[in-house]
Amino acid sequence: MIGLIEGKVCHLSAPVACIMTASGVGYEIELPLPDFCQLQLDASVVVWTHLHVREDAQLLYGFIKHQEREVFRQLIRINGVGAKMALAMMSTMSAPELKQAVETDNEVALTRVPGIGKKTAQRLLIELKGKFDNIESSGGLFEVLEGMPKSAAGSEGVILAEVESALISLGYRDKEAQKAIKAARETEAGQNIVDTQSLLKLTLQQLSNF
Repeated sequence: MIGLIEGKVCHLSAPVACIMTASGVGYEIELPLPDFCQLQLDASVVVWTHLHVREDAQLLYGFIKHQEREVFRQLIRINGVGAKMALAMMSTMSAPELKQAVETDNEVALTRVPGIGKKTAQRLLIELKGKFDNIESSGGLFEVLEGMPKSAAGSEGVILAEVESALISLGYRDKEAQKAIKAARETEAGQNIVDTQSLLKLTLQQLSNF
């Protein structure tokens, strides 16, 4: 089991990062969007990983914090929640927000995650009860995003493509992702976007309002 990888970020293509270790091996790792936004090209990073083995592939999922990996592992233990859905949940809500949704039976919060309907949300609320008792209650997703270092500025086309690609990879439909991006860019803050992280943050806020 590959549990931890330390190395240099050599390539970023939301939400996948390629990290080159000191031994010369590069690992492709898929991360939740908030974690992906923390990575910087050529920067050193330590990522907690989960190796997911399928008949046709071996996939690595990564997390900046050890606690986040444990939340991911708890989610994929639930019947009907695969790695893709778990990653989408952790990209839409922070661990504390997920805990709060479960504790308050907030099915609406869960239905904002692509692929989760009302019935699935109701079942998840039941099955996840008490599973996140060790998670701190403070620190929402957007508070976390605020504290992230800014990504390097890039061309508008590249930024738009990266944000849309990241959302689609998590299960959002093309039109849904494009609608949210358009709404984000029409906000006052969105008119001066110069990096992927900022647009991603605004787009996630718009998706939470749909």
